[in-house]
Amino acid sequence: MSEATTAAIAVEKLNKFFPSRSGTVTAIQDIDFSVGSGEFFCIVGPSGCGKTTLLRILAGLETATSGEVTISATQNGRPLNSMVFQEQSVFPWMTVRNNVAYGLKLRGIPKKERFEIAEHYISMIGLSKFAECYPHQLSGGMKQRVSVARAFANDPEILLLDEPFGALDEQNRLLLQQELLKIWEGTRKTAVFITHSIDEALCLGDRVMIMTAHPGSIKCILDNDLPRPRDISAIWGSPEYHRLFKEIWSILREEVLKGKQLEMGCQIS
Repeated sequence: MSEATTAAIAVEKLNKFFPSRSGTVTAIQDIDFSVGSGEFFCIVGPSGCGKTTLLRILAGLETATSGEVTISATQNGRPLNSMVFQEQSVFPWMTVRNNVAYGLKLRGIPKKERFEIAEHYISMIGLSKFAECYPHQLSGGMKQRVSVARAFANDPEILLLDEPFGALDEQNRLLLQQELLKIWEGTRKTAVFITHSIDEALCLGDRVMIMTAHPGSIKCILDNDLPRPRDISAIWGSPEYHRLFKEIWSILREEVLKGKQLEMGCQIS
């Protein structure tokens, strides 16, 4: 993030400790970073490094043990954040339209207006023909499209995404990545996206933060200058994409191996 860019999120000296039978467990340690307004910020790291814990703290679903999280709000009645989870989180008793419009209903938006907004995002995710369907009538990929549309429709200050496509097959994941890019490029929401995939981070993000193995801290933050708007299949052939992929993997590989060693140590003990 350049110095001229306004910080939408500022995190300073963030720590999270959990009590356990064997003592205190450190989930994340001395986390410091900022996310610019309108930036798409991706976080990658080994399993168990505290990525989801960090995102839940940003969402207000977890309380930090120490440190500061500052989110700049425009104070115009919009919600502070919307979160898209890895698990499908649509309401099974609601149609696609009502699911997407749910946050707007909670905010007191009149029915006609909220359905117009919902229709816009339902169209963008390619589910207009399924607007009156219920979740049990949809595939897993379609349900995640609904979750993404609901998050954008609610017009939050910050969009938080916790591996939203991690459980999908490769084809659906690629389709949803491209659809997410299309929607984001039309709104330029500030977004924080958790992923295990280097490819996904490079396809989506403006910067990529790499976390260490447990306890999670920041290994480094890299700029991703691949041009926008992005076509995922096109950037795969870019020399810059391959350079960045190799650079991130060379940094991340060491932490992944450390994480595996920690797992083996826990199993032995």
